[in-house]
Amino acid sequence: MPVAPNQNSPITLAPVQQSDLDNLVAIRIEAMRESLERVGRFDPARARERFVDGFEARNTRYIEAAGERVGFVVVKHHPNELLLDHLYVRPSAQGSGVGSAVLTQVFKEADAAALPIKVGALKESASNRFYTRHGFQFIESSEFDNYYVRQPSPAIGAHSGTMG
Repeated sequence: MPVAPNQNSPITLAPVQQSDLDNLVAIRIEAMRESLERVGRFDPARARERFVDGFEARNTRYIEAAGERVGFVVVKHHPNELLLDHLYVRPSAQGSGVGSAVLTQVFKEADAAALPIKVGALKESASNRFYTRHGFQFIESSEFDNYYVRQPSPAIGAHSGTMG
């Protein structure tokens, strides 16, 4: 049964440690398996290697809902942009608003810094629809991935106390 965010179980982002690497790889493989199998590219060893090569605990946060770790997000800060390097939600929690809640938090961070957010998505993945639905614009593609950007939004109502 999917873990759905509600008033009693908000989505929270929690720090990870270097020692969490194996658990993060397992979440990544679980979340990506279906999309990669669909395009004939599922290879757990390659998925592990690609993630481990770029892993930095300081940029990585667990996604928690109802006290359960349901995924993780990696946001890398660059001088002129934020790179949403990874956003993985376990299949059991997909479609429940978890990813949208995480994007809302990332958007607030980017908007406060007046920085665009860039993201890549496997061409045949449902994540392409997810990102465009949340305001990302397609910018280019490579052999296997599509790349998107979301420009920062002004903080409308930031001084009125009506946003929250």
